[in-house]
Amino acid sequence: MCVLLENFRGMIRLAVIGQGYVGLPLAIEFARFYPAIGFDIDAVLVDKLNAGKDTRHGVTKEEIAAALQRARDSKFTRGYRASSNYDDLKYANIFIITVPTPVDRFHAPDLTALLDASEKVGQVMEKGSIVIYESTVYPGCTEEECIPVLEASSGLSFNIDFFVGYSPERIVPGDLQNTLTKIVKVTSGSTPEVAEIIDQLYKKIIEAGTYKAPSIKVAEAAKSIENAQRDINISFVNELALIFDRLEIDTREVIEAAATKFNFIKFQPGLVGGHCISVDPYYLAYKAMQVGYHPAVILSGRRVNDSMASFIAGKVVKLMISKVIELRGASVLILGVTFKENCRDIRNSKVIDLYHELRSFGLQVEIYDPWADTLEVQSVYEIAPLDKLSENKRYDAVVAAVAHEEFIAMDLSGIRKENSVVFDVKACLNRDSVDGRL
Repeated sequence: MCVLLENFRGMIRLAVIGQGYVGLPLAIEFARFYPAIGFDIDAVLVDKLNAGKDTRHGVTKEEIAAALQRARDSKFTRGYRASSNYDDLKYANIFIITVPTPVDRFHAPDLTALLDASEKVGQVMEKGSIVIYESTVYPGCTEEECIPVLEASSGLSFNIDFFVGYSPERIVPGDLQNTLTKIVKVTSGSTPEVAEIIDQLYKKIIEAGTYKAPSIKVAEAAKSIENAQRDINISFVNELALIFDRLEIDTREVIEAAATKFNFIKFQPGLVGGHCISVDPYYLAYKAMQVGYHPAVILSGRRVNDSMASFIAGKVVKLMISKVIELRGASVLILGVTFKENCRDIRNSKVIDLYHELRSFGLQVEIYDPWADTLEVQSVYEIAPLDKLSENKRYDAVVAAVAHEEFIAMDLSGIRKENSVVFDVKACLNRDSVDGRL
């Protein structure tokens, strides 16, 4: 342990690997107290960050500019700079890895970016370094998958020459109230001493405080169940929506009635996308099956939630048929493509599933979303959203898929034909102005 203690008698030097919704806010906060390198393989993003021009990831231009200026004024004894040069990582003694951990098309964990980042960090870290993982994983992943890569690429010995921690990210994209510093941070470390160092490090920036988990596995598991719990609760109300549709009962009205009891939890039905709720349960399920247990409840919830795009498309089509609208070639406008309201994040958006379901009926479908980066949508999903709505075009059906504030305030009469359908996925529009809602 003497190597570790000797290392941290000097200056803490941070490198945050991945400058997206998790890594950028983290690096900017730490830059108030320490020198922080924000590393990302996207050189274009890095250039924008160093110019103070990126605003996609929950940090304002002013906050980035202040962090950059702090680095210049202090000769980088604190402050921020972005880099896509692996050699710059050699400067750090604490590495925080925040890269994406998605699932593949078979819903199995895709650890490609995580293990690649581990290998690159291993190649540059020196004795006494600490590597902290924030990426969502299954219980045991850090010790079973990541640490062996760090050892192999560095030639160093775990818990002798370097140390590891896990502190799961809790970023909520689009939420301006529950930001990074205002959410309790779970921390953990590979030894009691390292766990304390990591906990104290995060205490420096987290106003809400920290919770030191007894082990890395406990911290990993805590993150897994946070989103699995929400997924299962939403799947329950989604299943209710499927049942009440057959009974010709409005699901939202049922929820409002039930919510008059003090202990009823008011979850709402909808499309369950994004980088967490629709992904993390698969990580937990994967590990459960590895140890011989079939997680019936978790996977059942996933099946229900993944079926909702098909259900909504079917509802829209049935409403169009009831109004004697010719389906083949009919025009449909989907309002929204981000995974949630008032947010720019398009990762794992289930609106894309809805788009393809509607197209399968022979409908001509367009998407409009003022919050989304149209070039990013085209690059990720090979769909070109509208840059703006035409003043002259009217649609046979309009589907409000995301409750952006702009859509709530919109006068739909200007974009729908006289004989047309409006379907409200989020129940965000005036009830009298829609033909159907989830």
